Amino acid sequence: MMQLVVEYPDVLPDALRVSRNEFEKEARMAMAVKLFELGRLTSGQAAQLAELDRVEFIMNLHRYGVSPIQATAEELAEDFANA
Repeated sequence: MMQLVVEYPDVLPDALRVSRNEFEKEARMAMAVKLFELGRLTSGQAAQLAELDRVEFIMNLHRYGVSPIQATAEELAEDFANA
């Protein structure tokens, strides 16, 4: 497994009133959610990045205002027409 190192100010977790571990977990989740939202990762890949199982990842997307269904209106209309 590869590793990404992100430097951040020591005071940041304290400023957000969370532990260092909680801050790093939240940062992983935020990155995973954004990459999923952009269509760069599947929900399974994003869940792996966030260190969650896929169902737990999907169930937490609402916290970030992201829909678990990442289809455009055109794709949905095409699916509906094909049904």
